[in-house]
Amino acid sequence: MSDEFVEAVRLVYEERLDDLCSVVAAITRDRDGARDVVHEAFASALRSRGQYRGEGDLAAWIWRIVVNRARDQRRRRHADVVESVLEHVEDAAARPDRSGDGRLAAAVQALPERQRLVVFLRYYADLDYRQIGEVLGIATGTVSAALNAAHLTLGRQLNEVEQ
Repeated sequence: MSDEFVEAVRLVYEERLDDLCSVVAAITRDRDGARDVVHEAFASALRSRGQYRGEGDLAAWIWRIVVNRARDQRRRRHADVVESVLEHVEDAAARPDRSGDGRLAAAVQALPERQRLVVFLRYYADLDYRQIGEVLGIATGTVSAALNAAHLTLGRQLNEVEQ
C-alpha cells in the first residue's frame, strides 16, 4: 500500500471524522455506534484501495464507502428488529385469543409481514404510530396505511368465518 494513499486517507479521516460520524448517526439512528461504522468504512477503504482509480476525489470515494456501510448497518439492524418482532408475533399467535377458538390469532398470522408486524406492535406492544414507524423504519403514514389494510383484511376474514 503506498504511503501517499495511506496519508491521503488519514487526512480525510482527520478533517472529516465529525461530519462522517454525524451523517452515519443520521442514517443508522445510532449515535453511539456511528464512530464504529466510520472506522469500519475507513478500514474497508484501505483494504480496497485498488478499486480507487484516482480519477475522482478521494474524499468523495470515502464518503460513498461510509454511506454504504451506514446503510448496510441500518438494514442489518432493521432485519434484526423485524426478526425479533416476528418471533413475538408467532408466540402471541400460539396463545388462544379472547374468543377462545384461535380465529383471530390465525387471521393475524395470515396477514402479510408488514401488516402483521404493525398489528402486533400496535395491539400487543401498545406502541403508537410514531414509535411503530421508528421500530420498523417506515413513515407514520405507512404505519397508518398498513394498519388500515390489516383491519380491512381481518374484518373480511373474521366475517367470512362467522357467516
